[in-house]
Amino acid sequence: QVKLVESGGGLVQAGDSIHLACVVSGGDFRSIYWGWFRQAPGMEREFVAAKDWSGQWESIRDHLLGRTAVSSDNAKATVYLQMTGLTTEDTAVYYCAGSSIMGATQAPQYEIWGHGTQVTVSS
Repeated sequence: QVKLVESGGGLVQAGDSIHLACVVSGGDFRSIYWGWFRQAPGMEREFVAAKDWSGQWESIRDHLLGRTAVSSDNAKATVYLQMTGLTTEDTAVYYCAGSSIMGATQAPQYEIWGHGTQVTVSS
């Protein structure tokens, strides 16, 4: 059974950066597409970024381009999300997820989910 564990969240100030990690265990890291989503209170879960293990495919939400990066360390079976220039609108629970669908950017396309890590941005 594949298990995802996120870390790196916390309370940060506006303008700061975050570097989240998602450790994958119990599955074939290279056979799954890895994504990051976030959900703010009262809002729907939204796509942030995703990639495959090889680096041949990557997708980042349009309005987050320029301050968001997704990467992975295949040897450590870990996916990372880095965001800079944080604002209070980035406050949310950030989830790591896995999909068997190539190019998946929609939450329903992801079969595996972590429990999430809270990121709170103070002004």
